[in-house]
Amino acid sequence: MEYRIAGLGDMPRSGGPRTVTDEQVAAVITKTLESTPKDATHWSTRSMAKQVGLSQSTVSRIWRAFGLQPHRSETFKLSTDPYFVDKVHDVVGLYLDPPERALVFCVDEKSQIQALDRSQPVLPMMPGVPERATHDYVRAGTTTLFAALEVATGKVIGSLHRQHRATEFKAFLRTLDKQVPAGLDIHLICDNYATHKTPAVKKWLLAHPRFHLHFTPTGSSWLNLVERWFAELTNKQLRRGVHKSVQALEKDIRDWIAAWNTDPRPYVWTKTADEILERLAGYLNRIPNSGH
Repeated sequence: MEYRIAGLGDMPRSGGPRTVTDEQVAAVITKTLESTPKDATHWSTRSMAKQVGLSQSTVSRIWRAFGLQPHRSETFKLSTDPYFVDKVHDVVGLYLDPPERALVFCVDEKSQIQALDRSQPVLPMMPGVPERATHDYVRAGTTTLFAALEVATGKVIGSLHRQHRATEFKAFLRTLDKQVPAGLDIHLICDNYATHKTPAVKKWLLAHPRFHLHFTPTGSSWLNLVERWFAELTNKQLRRGVHKSVQALEKDIRDWIAAWNTDPRPYVWTKTADEILERLAGYLNRIPNSGH
């Protein structure tokens, strides 16, 4: 009130004067976002500090304040399926509004699961020391897991086969046909793998009209919830597992599925198709010459 409009400005403060100007901060941000160093793919705090003439700690504070992390990189993949929009609406519609008198399953195969035995015994965890295993291993063979995740309950129907062909996929469909009550339709969400579309499989589906296949867009495995369950299987059972034979591997997988089904946890889909497409549009807007 005393200084009127001039009073809106910052009054003198205690402490040393500010040494980094707004122009220097803007220069660091611009260089970080719009350029790369000559001898690397990304800036570090030290290389940026050397380039702009500031201290490494100052660059670090600027990046932290504006959420810049040049050392990090994530991956993504945009589908080129011409029917992408229709398939997203179809699959997400099954998640959010499943049909009556029907069960919805997410189906896929985890192929080439290797039975790996470490070349030397695993050293157990001790206080202050993590579990240690040799980096090399002995291969004992492979198996393939066909799995169907029931969307409503989270229960899994699994079947193990040594090969990954349309013949095995048909056998898995017969397993589903036996385990699902006869009065219910079966909607399967699966990818575009060739074994799902062979003439033999199509003929079998014609003879079993309660089966309905819904295909995710090409390159969009993230739409299939069973992939999330496969990640749990990998993290909790396979990655650090030691198996001297395929039979031992298959037994552990069957035991893990049985344990899962005693207390299944469904994955709840929350995004609508429109929200997914809107976010995808945001990605496309950030990609120069995306053509979309």
